[in-house]
Amino acid sequence: MISVLAATTGNTPLAFIELGVVAIGLALLARLADRLGIPPVPLYLLAGLAVGDGGFVTFDVSEDFISRASDIGVLLLLLTLGLEYTGDELKAGLRSGAVTGIADAVLNFLPGFACGLLLGWEVVAAILLGGATWVSSSGVVSKLINDFDWMANRETPAVLNLLVIEDLAMAVYLPVVGALVAKQAFGPTALSVLGALCAVAVILALALRFGDHLSRALSGGSDEALLLSVFGLTLLVGGLAEQVHVSAAIGAFLVGLALSGPVQHRAGALVAPLRDLFAATFFLFFSFQLLPSDLVSVAWPALALTVVAVATKFLTARLATKRIGVGQRGQRRAGAALAARGEFSIVIASLGARLVDGGDLSSVSAAFVLVTAIVSPLLAKFVDRPSRSSARAGSER
Repeated sequence: MISVLAATTGNTPLAFIELGVVAIGLALLARLADRLGIPPVPLYLLAGLAVGDGGFVTFDVSEDFISRASDIGVLLLLLTLGLEYTGDELKAGLRSGAVTGIADAVLNFLPGFACGLLLGWEVVAAILLGGATWVSSSGVVSKLINDFDWMANRETPAVLNLLVIEDLAMAVYLPVVGALVAKQAFGPTALSVLGALCAVAVILALALRFGDHLSRALSGGSDEALLLSVFGLTLLVGGLAEQVHVSAAIGAFLVGLALSGPVQHRAGALVAPLRDLFAATFFLFFSFQLLPSDLVSVAWPALALTVVAVATKFLTARLATKRIGVGQRGQRRAGAALAARGEFSIVIASLGARLVDGGDLSSVSAAFVLVTAIVSPLLAKFVDRPSRSSARAGSER
């Protein structure tokens, strides 16, 4: 194994060298992905696995920085999604998508829960694995939508509605499973859930009620001032949301949603380069933390779970998109995008670290997340190709 080490954390030159190597490596991977005609996400994930814990190369000095940058990457991905939609569109989507959200929860929770029971785990560990298979990765999904230029597609609003509903559902799910792991009484658990729901309602109401005022306040400044303001607000709201046990991603999404008019379009153009930089770091660090040996030992359960859980996401996507008149190709695109699991799945699995089956839960969840995050972009590339019949019809016309 090759190890790149610094004598102390104050070794700034070596830290710069490591970060430079990481950035150049990501750039080369992005160029390779462009040559292959695929999104760069799978290559970023495999690179993180190669240079992380148990890989061929380790980067000790820059790991903390990369970790924080990856968190910012998720926030910026969700911010840019929020910038594409208005408050009215979100409210209409949440109202119309409630039934689909329930179906999504049932269809995608059951594979993980059943897998945990079949592996002989205790019920709480199986519940946690069910949560890990339920929630799609906002980071991977938003990256795919941008990479494939699907933002204007008819299925995209339904996909985003599901992401928002899942993230909002986490405000209830995480306190409940946290209480189950800690064996808390009903009273403290109910208070945690109520507090999280109130926080979500307040953040959403503020974004929808005062978004126009915020947009007017930011409209008069220079591009530099606007970029710093939006970036700062995203971090601030995301951090405040985390403090009250709500997903920081929801906070970032609502910041984007609150902006409207010319400011909305200016902010989107200014944030895009930052989003690409930090998002690449997020995918690298995501697999950076995984031990290849642990993944190999649970390969078969993780692969079997992947097959079932990808199929249930395709079914969810069909239910969500068919009802709004999206064709089969659009339904398949939605399923491929939603198939990826990510940041929330790892967070959920980490809650059970101290359980009897905690080690197996972490390994299966990590392997499952890595495989789905790699498979999803490849499926997206495959399903977006027009069928032979439609291609013939197009040439005849």
